[in-house]
Amino acid sequence: MFIRQQIIDGFMVDFCCHAAGLVVEIDGDIHQQQVEYDKERDRILAARGLRVLRIPNREVLENLPDVLNRIATACRSLVDAGEAE
Repeated sequence: MFIRQQIIDGFMVDFCCHAAGLVVEIDGDIHQQQVEYDKERDRILAARGLRVLRIPNREVLENLPDVLNRIATACRSLVDAGEAE
């Protein structure tokens, strides 16, 4: 289950699935101007055991089925990896 707009370590993430350890960020144009900030944010989230999947807003609008497939694939691979540990 994904939670929308979850606060983690002071950061508001777009979507988070704690069971899979996945954060999904839907990035608008502003993210092109804050690359270093996003890298640091991703590093902090990764230190908490979360993988960040960044998807450009344009892709969501133009190809939602592919975006949903990428998210589902990421969830499955993370859950499978967690079960293997």
